[in-house]
Amino acid sequence: MRKEKLEELKSYIEEFKTIKTFESLEQPKFLKVKQSKFLLGNGEIITREEIIKNSSSGSAVIVLPVTKENNTILVVEPRVFAEETVGVGLPAGYIEFGEDPIIAAIREMKEETGYTSNNLIGLASFYQDEGCSRALNTSFLALDAIKTSKQRLDESEFIHYFECTFSEALELVQLGYIKGANSILTLEKAKAFVKER
Repeated sequence: MRKEKLEELKSYIEEFKTIKTFESLEQPKFLKVKQSKFLLGNGEIITREEIIKNSSSGSAVIVLPVTKENNTILVVEPRVFAEETVGVGLPAGYIEFGEDPIIAAIREMKEETGYTSNNLIGLASFYQDEGCSRALNTSFLALDAIKTSKQRLDESEFIHYFECTFSEALELVQLGYIKGANSILTLEKAKAFVKER
């Protein structure tokens, strides 16, 4: 990993680290738990709890933008429940009701980084936790990504995007900077495609 890129990344991480937590007793607005009973083919009935995110399944997209120069675009953002309280990973976000995953991927990439691509390749679809969620995540590789606008973040979103080589992104996994399973899986699935370029 180039020293100057690692120093840049560390400065972003330091900026977004949690320095104090304020506990809340309010009822959650985004996450809810629904309990249901299910009749199985063997005649048994089981009870399970399901996580509902923002009144939907919580299905999401994960995008690995790769520029025409063959660099990757990562994101650094607060992830307050992670041990480090900051996450390094790939642009990602929830699929809106009725939205096609590829459209969600293009939208999320543009909102979080300002980059766009007309060359998206689906890499994988996977459940994050099928024991308590219907959320089906879909990952994409966005080739020939170009910067076309500024970030368009929600009011409570704080994201720095970070450009590095694909091999440096893989190295950040090995160094423990990228720990999210969604990002790691997407990077692994992209290896075959990025090597060909």
